[in-house]
Amino acid sequence: MADNYIQVVDPTDNVATAIRDVEAGETVVVAVGDEERRIDVTEDVRFGHKLAIRDLSTGETVRKYGTSIGDASEDIAAGEYVHVHNVESNYGRGDLAADTATAGGE
Repeated sequence: MADNYIQVVDPTDNVATAIRDVEAGETVVVAVGDEERRIDVTEDVRFGHKLAIRDLSTGETVRKYGTSIGDASEDIAAGEYVHVHNVESNYGRGDLAADTATAGGE
């Protein structure tokens, strides 16, 4: 049975939000759409923070609540803590917008 305190909001998400402290070494079950996934947690994840629910490659889009929150800045294994040390956020990145405008993008 899925842990109600580890939430995946959208089936396209590749991270879950911990609504309780999760300790390294725990195996948690998360509901992802209609399926459940068992995740071996490899790092402590504090209340309100994220853990990967599948392996992510460097540069891959990190999705939470059905939307991009950034790109993996390194390979992230399922069960790892996901935060600024391994994700480059795309929120409020005016520098990226300027680069796109300079390159002729929209």
